[in-house]
Amino acid sequence: MIGKEFFKAGHTPTLASAFLYFDMSFMVWVLLGSLGVQIAQDLGLNPAEKGLMVALPVLAGAVLRIVNGVLVDRIGPKRAGTLCQLIVIGGLLVAWLAGVDTYAEVLAVGLVLGVAGSSFAVALPLASRWYPPQYQGIALGIAGAGNSGTVFASLFAPGLAQLVGWQNVLGLATLPLIAAFVVYLIFAKDSPDQPAPKPLTEYLKVLKVGDAWWFMLFYGVTFGGFVGLSSSLTIYFNAEYGLTPVIAGFFTAACVFAGSLVRPIGGAVADRIGGIRTLSIMYVVAAAALTIVSFGLADVRATLAVVIVGMAALGMGNGAVFQLVPQRFRNEIGVMTGLVGMTGGIGGFYLASSLGLAKQLTGSYQAGFLGFALLAIVALVGLTSIKKQWRTTWGAAGATAARI
Repeated sequence: MIGKEFFKAGHTPTLASAFLYFDMSFMVWVLLGSLGVQIAQDLGLNPAEKGLMVALPVLAGAVLRIVNGVLVDRIGPKRAGTLCQLIVIGGLLVAWLAGVDTYAEVLAVGLVLGVAGSSFAVALPLASRWYPPQYQGIALGIAGAGNSGTVFASLFAPGLAQLVGWQNVLGLATLPLIAAFVVYLIFAKDSPDQPAPKPLTEYLKVLKVGDAWWFMLFYGVTFGGFVGLSSSLTIYFNAEYGLTPVIAGFFTAACVFAGSLVRPIGGAVADRIGGIRTLSIMYVVAAAALTIVSFGLADVRATLAVVIVGMAALGMGNGAVFQLVPQRFRNEIGVMTGLVGMTGGIGGFYLASSLGLAKQLTGSYQAGFLGFALLAIVALVGLTSIKKQWRTTWGAAGATAARI
């Protein structure tokens, strides 16, 4: 799947830098979720407040992806990424030095971490613009595997918080961010094939294209499910099965690792059998997994296994969506990455907040899981209804280079 032709076709140092930037940004994007048990204990938060705490960075990242999508097309992805990294590093240092003592201050930190979540709209076009259509699935799968940064947060943040306190973890998190920033400054380069900047009104025209809305829905489910669960699982395993924050973090890391690891595989499989077919299968698997988990299995190990399957399906679905997007919107990839990424974040906000709200109102997470499983089925029905039109229009035009 990845051979010499792939490495000759693009710019490997930029692809690696995009991955590292994305990886470290995602690590801190879900940091409040990984620290959620300890923060909630210190501040006495109820389930709904915990749900909002972990969901707010996801929502902020979603909205800011639109801003970054525009910035990428106007000032280039490297400059946009440089600005975002400086904001996140500076914000975390201020929070660490000044202290975070109230729920409102925690939410303010969440807004800063949303800037890290918006890295999606920078890293993907930074990598994408170096590669031709037939390698989009693999290139964006590799860059998008920066989702794996959430694994590091789940693995290390709860244990570090137990040793040095969760507030000090905010300061420690800046160390890998600074290292990634240095690598980014040295090795990342904008592709010479950059679209000419357009008036801001031009970006709104994309929203008049029906296909843009379909992609927004499809990614709202795949990425929304991935990041919503990544932010919520540590709290879920602690609340439902009584696992300690550290062990709950390990369980979450296993689930997130599965979803991150297979994103490039999802892109590569989509390159081979088509993004539509790959995505359809993944929706069925994800909906089934979420439905099973909603019934509250007695054995935590069985729950872990089912969640891993669901996360893997969502991760592969992420890769499949972004195998399709550049084929349909290559000249608008910056703004489309922002729009599609925004709805992915909104999907994550909905899932994380609905899980907390369901627990607060009903004493169970079931309604939150079932609601998102239903959303996956809705996306599947939509994809089934549109696939023939795609294959006979823009898909047919690009059939010699890549499959849809």
